[in-house]
Amino acid sequence: MKVLDDKTFDGIQSDENIATSDIPVNRPLRRPEWLKVRLKTEGGFQDLKGILRGEGLHTVCEEAKCPNLYECWAHRTATFMILGNVCTRACRFCAVTPGKPSDVDLLEPQRVADAVIKMQLRHAVVTAVARDDLLDGGASVFAATIDAIRRASLECKVEVLIPDFMGDRDALEVVMNANPDILNHNVETVRRLSDRVRSKAKYDRSLELLSRALAMKPDIPTKSSIMLGVGETWEEILETMNDLRAVGVSIITIGQYLQPTRRHLPVSKYYTPDEFSALRKEGKARGFKHVESGPLVRSSYHAHEQAQGAARG
Repeated sequence: MKVLDDKTFDGIQSDENIATSDIPVNRPLRRPEWLKVRLKTEGGFQDLKGILRGEGLHTVCEEAKCPNLYECWAHRTATFMILGNVCTRACRFCAVTPGKPSDVDLLEPQRVADAVIKMQLRHAVVTAVARDDLLDGGASVFAATIDAIRRASLECKVEVLIPDFMGDRDALEVVMNANPDILNHNVETVRRLSDRVRSKAKYDRSLELLSRALAMKPDIPTKSSIMLGVGETWEEILETMNDLRAVGVSIITIGQYLQPTRRHLPVSKYYTPDEFSALRKEGKARGFKHVESGPLVRSSYHAHEQAQGAARG
């Protein structure tokens, strides 16, 4: 696996670890009742934790402090996070640790496939930290993981949630040529707030990636996600939906942003279940084949059901 030289990587680091001193420090909003999660650590949760630990694998469920971790693990579903658990970017909404990643583990794709078999999954989601230190951004490892899962199980659908690969068309093509069942890339927020919320990523670059993916493989549905509560307006949410439909995205997930630590962006608003329901209707009216919208919705929440909904149209 080819990596950028240390000098280049150090430049990325200094750029990515953006100072958070300009983030306003206000009294946190009180979390509403509909965002309280009951912890369930019995049954499938413990089994799944044992399998993942045994294979030495990371999940975005844990690293990003997902509120649905207990529900999903109890139902034997998880989102694998490949390429380590240290990210070369420092997005202001994300709990994943930023820094200099470890070397690429070339045996990781097979361990993911082994876990898929042990977990008896029918829909596996694979994501990764951003690896701007790698010349292909980790695209070849995504492809190897898709291939390993396919060799292990003909029944398991594979969804990938990829970074933007810094706009590298060749890197995207490597992933698309591995034929995932769903190609997911998140815009995360509205255009006006993108530079403030995301590190290095660009709103239009994300739209271009989603457009290119569909052009490369028209039969592979594309998917994206928006988190709410970082300062966007209702009109901007609808504009983002329009932008995603304009590049052919067929599955959209919409959820509430939750501040992982005091160092991250504060929550500007907690949207109500009724508001999420209204956005679901807005999405369906715009032609999305499936809209998952709710306070606790995350990109891979109910991923299997999302894929089925998109297939039904």
